Amino acid sequence: SSFPPDVELATGRGEIPIDALAPNPYQPRTTWDARELEDLAASIRSNGVIQPILVRRVEDRFEIIAGERRLRAAKQAGLEAVPVIIRHATDEEMLELALVENIHRTDLNPIERASAYRRYIETFNLTHAEAAERLGEDRTVVSNYLRLLDLPGEVKDMLVDGRLSMGHGRALLGLPTDELRRKLANRAMTGRLSVREVERLVRRAMDGERPEKPLPKKEPFIEDLERRMEEILGTRVQIQARKRGQRGRIIIDFYSLDDFDRLARRMGLDEVERV
Repeated sequence: SSFPPDVELATGRGEIPIDALAPNPYQPRTTWDARELEDLAASIRSNGVIQPILVRRVEDRFEIIAGERRLRAAKQAGLEAVPVIIRHATDEEMLELALVENIHRTDLNPIERASAYRRYIETFNLTHAEAAERLGEDRTVVSNYLRLLDLPGEVKDMLVDGRLSMGHGRALLGLPTDELRRKLANRAMTGRLSVREVERLVRRAMDGERPEKPLPKKEPFIEDLERRMEEILGTRVQIQARKRGQRGRIIIDFYSLDDFDRLARRMGLDEVERV
């Protein structure tokens, strides 16, 4: 074998060349935050990979069970090998471990998370309630994410790349047809409508009322500031300026307590202690 003696065993600890590691075929994540990867790579350059990557041996190669984000950052940091823990894992365990590792991460987009729930439920033949219990989630959380998969592809793409939030997606599900959902999704995106505004338009549409007039277009410099803040914070930001721009408010979306903590760290604040 071409592997060092300390990784010859089927289980144990060792250090493995990065090129010898294959990604988890059940990885729920399809997108990776470039800024967060670079932050982690910088930490790895200074401190190395502190937490070993969990892998399994498959014939003459190794597959990642958990830790692909660390592997990508290590490669970006210029490392040639990484510490690993080798263990036995079935395909079902691979899926479960990958899902559990990723499901509570803040940068998993709503559609990735919904798809991971569905795959988990189908693989283990679970009800929504059973899946929620095994994952430590509330059943309504799992069900709400799964419903997002009923949205048309164009709208799901907007949730994947952050043009719309999960709240927007849930509101759009209140419309009866994909055509109406697409139309309002595009209006929400171009008009930068809040979730509450979309919910109001859905209620009006279902009540048969005339839709509200579009909101006044924002000044270009306000839209530019919103985009720049969204890039820095990694979430949706709305700037609501009053006449002449002398007063207003900034709305920063977060989608879980972990997401709130991540935003606090991005703004240089210590993690919030909750009583």
